[in-house]
Amino acid sequence: QVQLVESGGGLVQAGGSLSLTCAASGHTFSRYVMGWSRQAPGKKREFVASIAGTSTYFAESVKGRFTITRANAKDTVVLQMNSLKPDATTVYYCAARIGLVPTTEVHEYDYWGQGTQVTVSS
Repeated sequence: QVQLVESGGGLVQAGGSLSLTCAASGHTFSRYVMGWSRQAPGKKREFVASIAGTSTYFAESVKGRFTITRANAKDTVVLQMNSLKPDATTVYYCAARIGLVPTTEVHEYDYWGQGTQVTVSS
């Protein structure tokens, strides 16, 4: 059974940085697309970033400020968030998609973590 566990959320001031880590288990990590999405209360879940092999993809709103990396030997994927803005305040979810075809569509991911809260104060 695939399990994804996020960590690293918390409170940070605007302009600061946070690093979110997703630890995966139960599948061959290197054969999955890994991604991050976020969802504010009452809003749809939105794509943030993904990594397929060594290719990375980002939402326009975070390009240039967020990076995503994976360590296949450790079954982890990290979302580094820099220059954070208050509108980044929400719950961030790690996701996995079977196969290596990248996607920015959140409904195309197969597995999800429980989420980690990020709060950016102004």
